[in-house]
Amino acid sequence: MNSERTIATSVLVIGTGGSGLRAAIELTRAGVDVLAVGKRPRADTHTALAAGGINAALATMDAEDSWQQHAADTIKESYLLADPRTVQIVTQGAARGIHDLELWGMPFAREADGRISQRFFGAHKYRRTAFAGDYTGLEIQRTLVGEATRLGVPILDNVYITRILVRDNVVFGAYGFNLDDGTYYRIHADAVILAAGGHTRIWRRTSSRRDENTGDSFRLAVLAGARIRDPELVQFHPSGIIEPENAAGTLVSEAARGEGGILRNALGERFMARYDPERMELSTRDRVALACYTEIKEGRGTPKGGVWLDVSHLPRETIMTRLPRVYQTMLDVQMLDITTDPIEIAPTAHYSMGGVWVRPEDHSTEVDGLYAIGEAASGLHGANRLGGNSLIELLVYGRITGQAAAEYSKNLGAQRRSAEAIGEARAEIARLLKADGPENVRALQRAVRDTMTAHAGVVRDEAGLLAGLSELDTIEQRMTNVGVHPDIAGFQDLAHAFDLRAAVLAARATMEAALERKETRGCHNRTDYPRLDPELRVNMVWSPEKGVAREPIPAVPEEIEELMTEVSQEGKLVE
Repeated sequence: MNSERTIATSVLVIGTGGSGLRAAIELTRAGVDVLAVGKRPRADTHTALAAGGINAALATMDAEDSWQQHAADTIKESYLLADPRTVQIVTQGAARGIHDLELWGMPFAREADGRISQRFFGAHKYRRTAFAGDYTGLEIQRTLVGEATRLGVPILDNVYITRILVRDNVVFGAYGFNLDDGTYYRIHADAVILAAGGHTRIWRRTSSRRDENTGDSFRLAVLAGARIRDPELVQFHPSGIIEPENAAGTLVSEAARGEGGILRNALGERFMARYDPERMELSTRDRVALACYTEIKEGRGTPKGGVWLDVSHLPRETIMTRLPRVYQTMLDVQMLDITTDPIEIAPTAHYSMGGVWVRPEDHSTEVDGLYAIGEAASGLHGANRLGGNSLIELLVYGRITGQAAAEYSKNLGAQRRSAEAIGEARAEIARLLKADGPENVRALQRAVRDTMTAHAGVVRDEAGLLAGLSELDTIEQRMTNVGVHPDIAGFQDLAHAFDLRAAVLAARATMEAALERKETRGCHNRTDYPRLDPELRVNMVWSPEKGVAREPIPAVPEEIEELMTEVSQEGKLVE
């Protein structure tokens, strides 16, 4: 058996992206023992890929802006599926989130007089998106890593958590292994904060890299006894590159359309005229993604199954100053010069708007001592996320949930453990390490991604979803015969086997909830139910035992509802 290391802490944070680090910082400042663990290096988490910006009604550019208006825009854009209480907490706490980052040295773009610059981002009534070039997420992650280092927050990179340890619906820690040498980790903790991202890697084209957002949060939460809310609500970004295969889905920032980029099909037609003649390329994310999908599906796509995004008519100076990351990325991965040639793109799975069921006030789950934050959680985005809202959510709930977990740990009378739960977690890893079947884990991951792309992508229908669930049954059968082979480079193969288990659970939750949502709303397009059904202003909450349950959403407070007007899109990029 591999050697086992035992660690004890007051609060364990699973995930070292923006939300996990913000929670760990809050706990350390409260004088509570904390340990943050991540399967990726802390400087290279998914947060670092976020480009556009971070929202807060600071009113530095538009004095009329307010948290109430930010809340109204968020709820309206969610197609009324966001929880108004969650939205209120985030929009009211947003300015504080920006202020914290400022204190810790975040290099926000500024106006000549020193105030934080803010730009329009999609369906926001006012300019409320703060940014740092087109590298905002990377700068936020750097800032948080810097502050965590300054405070001496203990962080373990390259540790993969396979189970949250629970006794009688109360957490007492987690179990996992080291990706480099396979050492088992048994971590005792009073409270666990789950910040391990979403599930968008289970589609073929995705803006998530190979081993992130594989649905780990869903699996860990469900096995601990929590439930998943709105897994079917997944945002597809209109513009992901098609090749090379290992970079398929890498985003071409929407700033490319914002600066005047044009979309054309294989026939050379500027096809947005068919879908949104007024806003054209500046239409909403869900509409542009659906338009691209439809052109490709109806045979007007490029030979490789995409459409063309062209910025070559823009002045070279504009491209170099406004789109430096896009320019550099395309040179790096395709040797393509976007100042002269168009980019071949297709819709790509981008963001999990659903996630673990949590309470709005502190993001606690139905399992005592277990919390979920960031893309792992749910409640803020509904059926369409406003660009820039996910980054501020990390900061607001990282702080609040850190405080709640600190309080929970301080008030806990005793930590009761279960030898059975620990034994089961240990045995699960040992069984997989002994697995020597003919099935290849990577091939099965590809099968899941093919199934999700074919049957639960931008457009869905009942026949397709049922076919997808049937394919999933077959994949689960094949999973009983996998072979796992750690090698000299480490235990990645074992991690992939757990990623696969998470992906299959997340895929089932997504398709079962998508079947139940018999309507078209925001990102969820059902060709067999093409209209929005007012009766379905509910959350779909999934668990493996009970399937999908409908839960009502609280009414929108009057002061916010009266601000939910149509937002003019003139001259701004809709996100």
